[in-house]
Amino acid sequence: MFDYHWIDGMDINGEAPVEEPARQYYFMKKCKQWAAGEERRLGRKLTLSMQTMGCQMNARDSEKLEAILSYIGYEAVDEPAADFVLYNTCTVRENANLKVYGRLGYMKNQKKKHPHMKIAMCGCMMQEPGVVEKIKKSYPHVDMIFGTHNVYKLAEILHTHLQSERMIIDVWQEAGGIVEDLPSKRKYFFKAGVNIMYGCNNFCSYCIVPYVRGRERSRRPEEILQEIRGLAADGVIEIMLLGQNVNSYGKTLEGNMSFAQLLREVEKIDGIKRIRFMTSHPKDLSGELIDAMAESSKICTHLHLPLQSGSTKILKDMNRKYTKEDYVSLVERIRERMPEISLTTDLIVGFPGETEEDFQETLDVVRRVRYDSVYSFIYSKRTGTPAAAMNNQVPEEVTGDRFQRLLHTIQEISKEITDGKVGQEADVLMEEINSHDSSLITGRLSSNVVVHCKAAPDCIGTICRVRLTESRGFYFMGEII
Repeated sequence: MFDYHWIDGMDINGEAPVEEPARQYYFMKKCKQWAAGEERRLGRKLTLSMQTMGCQMNARDSEKLEAILSYIGYEAVDEPAADFVLYNTCTVRENANLKVYGRLGYMKNQKKKHPHMKIAMCGCMMQEPGVVEKIKKSYPHVDMIFGTHNVYKLAEILHTHLQSERMIIDVWQEAGGIVEDLPSKRKYFFKAGVNIMYGCNNFCSYCIVPYVRGRERSRRPEEILQEIRGLAADGVIEIMLLGQNVNSYGKTLEGNMSFAQLLREVEKIDGIKRIRFMTSHPKDLSGELIDAMAESSKICTHLHLPLQSGSTKILKDMNRKYTKEDYVSLVERIRERMPEISLTTDLIVGFPGETEEDFQETLDVVRRVRYDSVYSFIYSKRTGTPAAAMNNQVPEEVTGDRFQRLLHTIQEISKEITDGKVGQEADVLMEEINSHDSSLITGRLSSNVVVHCKAAPDCIGTICRVRLTESRGFYFMGEII
């Protein structure tokens, strides 16, 4: 748990420290002083609307951002408008950008009604120069813009805005050092995400992530393990290790600790009962990692292994650095060591140049691997990536038809898998009250599959033995034994 005494004890009468994170503690306390005055002026608590889009990395960043603003004096509310509105954006798909612009348009009138409102934009979308220019020109009511590399600077950026009362743009094209040791406001008291690395070096031809997240940087293992020990002491029993490609962990560190070695160290930490990780790239998933998973009593029986396409030709155009045969062979090795492993994947339909034969290769892999679930997407052209300039863009009507056929195949297989497990007993981490039926508690198997059970709220945060009584395609109904 973060010790706020570090901040409360700071002297903010002098110059700000140069070293991080002490510099950010200074500005957090400065902003807290300002917020207390605002609260007195308004006669109420300041409110925060936190809007998070995208992946687990963004969700983890938002936990830090919300904790910083919470210390300053903002209280989170479930409303689109508040005293501080913060959009943590994603830019993997074009419709994510369009959604953000739509929300900014709505906020223009809200800002007119409430001139004291602060609107901030951060995340991957802000790393695109064209986006920042568009916001400057079309949405001048935005107060702060920052990117993925300096999320930790939120308090300093807010302070700068308060001093100047103008739009502050602080977007770095390249990452600096890794700055941790900041507060975090977890959604769940019993599970947490832990960043082990940042950035990506793979440069898949369709993907903008390396351009907006930067090159790979691994955190030092001792810092990661110290953070996890602290979380375990705070009651966390499940850890999700996060990175754009966790299999590459350690390559930028002296000593070259592998991801498998890191996992074995995490497993030694008392109190941690489940270990998950996201995401693995097939090209460098090692035998050492397979062994670490197979021999572990804590690493969950779930592996997300993005395929993207079953066609070797398309995989080459995607710059994925493996073939269809490589991927299938890897799955066979994984299943040989872990027969009960739950495999999930990502698939892109309609990549430039994809023919019906290429699509059939994808369906072939889906049928052979038999994924528990699949995150499937229609190809989205992202400006600045090599794929955006490729010829033979696939017509929308063709991709739409293929997408529906893929969904049908996935659903059939998933239902067969879940139907075959009805009647079995399994451990379920009970996570939250079901949003549709308050008499149900929603939890997850080690395989990451969702289970809904009749249970009391006091079981949340515990692992219960459950009988799987009914299959609903992608999830189960169950009863506590």
